[in-house]
Amino acid sequence: MTHVSERSGAGSSPSGAGGDRQPWTAGAGRSARKRSVSYADAGVSIEAGDRAVELLKSKVKQTRRPEVMGDLGGFAGLFRLDTTKYKNPILASSTDGVGTKLVIAQQMDIHDTVGIDLVAMVVDDLVACGAEPLFLLDYIATGEVVPDKVAEIGAGIADGCRYAGCALLGGETAEHPGVLRPDEYDISATGVGVVEESDILSAERVEIGDVVIAMRSSGLHSNGYSLVRHVLLGAGRMRLDVVIDDFGRQRTLGEELLTPTKIYAQDCLKLITEAEVRALAHVTGGGIPGNLVRVLPEHVDAVVNRSTWKPQPVFDLIQSKGRIEDPEMEATFNMGVGMFAIVSAEDADRALATLTGRGVDAWQVGEIIEGTGEVRMVGQHTRG
Repeated sequence: MTHVSERSGAGSSPSGAGGDRQPWTAGAGRSARKRSVSYADAGVSIEAGDRAVELLKSKVKQTRRPEVMGDLGGFAGLFRLDTTKYKNPILASSTDGVGTKLVIAQQMDIHDTVGIDLVAMVVDDLVACGAEPLFLLDYIATGEVVPDKVAEIGAGIADGCRYAGCALLGGETAEHPGVLRPDEYDISATGVGVVEESDILSAERVEIGDVVIAMRSSGLHSNGYSLVRHVLLGAGRMRLDVVIDDFGRQRTLGEELLTPTKIYAQDCLKLITEAEVRALAHVTGGGIPGNLVRVLPEHVDAVVNRSTWKPQPVFDLIQSKGRIEDPEMEATFNMGVGMFAIVSAEDADRALATLTGRGVDAWQVGEIIEGTGEVRMVGQHTRG
């Protein structure tokens, strides 16, 4: 995060940042001579923002890559791309946020994990086209800049960047008094990656007979939380501090809901070097069918066999409490799968060995058959 600024606020003057002149009236400006008004009076603390940046510097430094030029505090982040490594380098970009999972973090006053979620949502979209994540820029909007809290959020973002192998190049922290409550915040980020043009992963590479490999999610990841909150905390009247036996390890509902999203970027990049990967599908909003279909050409279908895995207990809890039908669950949540890889049948065993060797829980979940560009969900999940 490079600096702090105000983007909106309560009591803004009509002749403020926009520069619009107002008609002169008698006595205009006399009250200002009686009492000087500061930026802090409007609810914006430059000092608090500067303090937050100072608290973050050591964490951001840990994400530094050799291509990064300069340090925090500039007007722009600089990154020297080594074009000699590529014949035709293509830049890939992605922007995302964390959604209403942030409400859970704010209610529990735990802020050091949502940054990991943020990075995961961005970099795993980048790697889905075969791109190596290079750097990320974050944006934090809050009603009041509390340095320690902003530093916690930023530390999570920095941790996520380290896991993904990308640099946290800069960003923005904006204080929005009168728009957000003092304890409210929202976060987003934009990431940039690079891929050799001939290595871009896409639907055009997928062939009949290919194998579909699933990679287990860490839980809900960062999608469907509006439904989760409605079902569990609203209609279900559950408390975030209640211990759920099915979760194990005396784990509370809140702890489960804040489980950080798994970051697959480095695992997928390694997989691409070891096996013939046709396509990758990051399972986010839209669930399994809504995301896997995005990497299918019109002449094939992907068959996904539910009987090959068991979703985590949190999905059963949501479904039973909300009496949600299976199609709605699968269209909203990842159901235990965070990433799919479509690989050639000849390389399926090598692909599984590569992922398993990196500690990724992966398995063959289905295959590519002749069809019309659809995802066929077959079988039933094991229960109990």
